[in-house]
Amino acid sequence: MKPAVYTTFAEHAGRTLGRMWRGLVRLDRKAHGRLMAVGWTPGRAGAALLALKFVLLGVLAYTALWLALLLALVAFAAWTARNSERDDSEEWAIGDQAERKRSIFYDPINYDDDPDPRFDDER
Repeated sequence: MKPAVYTTFAEHAGRTLGRMWRGLVRLDRKAHGRLMAVGWTPGRAGAALLALKFVLLGVLAYTALWLALLLALVAFAAWTARNSERDDSEEWAIGDQAERKRSIFYDPINYDDDPDPRFDDER
């Protein structure tokens, strides 16, 4: 008995793309035939279909451009947010306040200091 033939992903994708291409060619021939059945000359029908293909290609390129710009904007915003160094440190303490504020027993009530954001009183 012969072992089962295994098709790779590349072969499967190639066959699928080939079927899609043949289907598009078939649709193009049908459209060309229908335009000729309506009374268009073969050259005129071919030119109209070629113009339609270029319009569709332009719409696709335009859409891809805006999607790429949107993706670039999102990537830039994410990069900026990641690299921003948001330092919410308190204001620089001057003189002996610096040493007092670093103490674990510091409380702004005991000293005549400016209000400390670590001790916000929500009233």
